[in-house]
Amino acid sequence: MENLITKINSLKDAAILLLAEVKTLPELEAWQIRYLGRKGDLTALLRGVKDLSEAERPLLGQVGNVAKQALLEAYNAKQDQLNAGQNISGEAFDVTLPGTRPAIGHLHPFTLVTRQLEDLFSKMGFMVLDGPEVESEYYNFESLNVPADHPARDMQDTYYIKDKKNLVLRTQTSNQQVRAIQRFGAPLRVICPGRVFRCEATDASHDSTFYQLEGLVIGKDISVSNLIFTLKTMLRGIFKKDVNVRLRPGYFPFVEPGFEVDMTCLFCSGKGCSVCKRTGWVELVPAGLVHPEVLKAGGLDPKIWSGFAFGLGLSRLVMMKYGINDIRLLLESDLRFLQQF
Repeated sequence: MENLITKINSLKDAAILLLAEVKTLPELEAWQIRYLGRKGDLTALLRGVKDLSEAERPLLGQVGNVAKQALLEAYNAKQDQLNAGQNISGEAFDVTLPGTRPAIGHLHPFTLVTRQLEDLFSKMGFMVLDGPEVESEYYNFESLNVPADHPARDMQDTYYIKDKKNLVLRTQTSNQQVRAIQRFGAPLRVICPGRVFRCEATDASHDSTFYQLEGLVIGKDISVSNLIFTLKTMLRGIFKKDVNVRLRPGYFPFVEPGFEVDMTCLFCSGKGCSVCKRTGWVELVPAGLVHPEVLKAGGLDPKIWSGFAFGLGLSRLVMMKYGINDIRLLLESDLRFLQQF
């Protein structure tokens, strides 16, 4: 009888070891038939009880029942495991295989560059402000010394809100200048990134919706050299290298003197290409010293306070940073384009 008990226990241990290698429900069914079926190995061993004495049969029956119960519990646990690993079609798969990484979204290049600029200017002591996209004519034009007959206020450039008197879609983030001065006074360092709107025809370098970043510094004895230093520091932080800039005279009602600030074209390194119209330079930002009338609109005395302002074209900056040659790609929501970032 001892030999039979040893065989039963050995069979049980071997069956459990083999069960660990079972990977599919059909394999599990074959295992169950082999060891627990009516003609299975355990059943065959237990038939030997008829050859034992009356006193030995209960002991062998007890050993057999313990072995059978252990195999049934192992079988049920394995079945639950494999059922949990079935897909919708009912086909089993190996739950021990590494999973598939789910697809995740990508930050838009506007978001990436805006966050970099916000971080850069914050380290330089600038506040970051947001403002309304639907704006009053006063803050969009009048407070910025833009007279009523200025071409920028013509319907060809500005979107006016129907049936809403004196409301427009802001044409520039400069609408935040006087708001910021009125709210925080002077001295002041602030940037205002955001979306702006112009009634323009769309092509590779122009769109009716684009992004700007307004910069405004108010203090005492502010000069053009402060403006140049700030812009070059910003460009170095974005492009991770020194970038040449140049200033050309420009007229903007809210600054005096005003400048067009250009940067070396990074597509051709200043040699001339289609992006820079063969000039080697790309127009980057209108800028200048804050006009005394703007300071007055904010409640400051221009005899005491001075400052500089610039309206950075984020769309062009993004295009230069990532080598994008068509502004329309930035707003088309094409996943093939966005997944590159």
